[in-house]
Amino acid sequence: MEMIRFKLFFFSTLCLLHAFAANATDIHYCDKKAVYDVEVKGVEISPDPIARGQPATFSIAATTGQALSGGKLVIDVSYFGWHIHSETHDLCGETSCPVSVGDFVIAHSQFLPGFTPPGSYSLKMKMYDGNKHELSCITFGFEIGLGSSLADS
Repeated sequence: MEMIRFKLFFFSTLCLLHAFAANATDIHYCDKKAVYDVEVKGVEISPDPIARGQPATFSIAATTGQALSGGKLVIDVSYFGWHIHSETHDLCGETSCPVSVGDFVIAHSQFLPGFTPPGSYSLKMKMYDGNKHELSCITFGFEIGLGSSLADS
């Protein structure tokens, strides 16, 4: 039974990583010369573009060479280059902890109000371990479409 669970988990992980490769968002490291302890493989945004007044999910495929028992994610959002929002999340609230050496996925869902302006946004995410050591820092862009509006909410 344990072997079947392992095979299902392994197959699911491979399918998820394949989905990231097929529908991935371009990411950039904050410091191109840095060697981060957590390497981000890809970001998937669903739906893409994001619809106003609807939930959006950001899934980040990553890999680590060290086990992580906790930490935090610091997220900053900019709209056409202007900083508009910051939030901090417990790493273990966004993925299963402890994080083992190897591949893992961070998944965050966010409801965007109907009055959110459509357009181009950028997100910066810094990941820290429990000792406040920066493990990774990435940026990527995303779009919020005209899909829904305040009247639809």
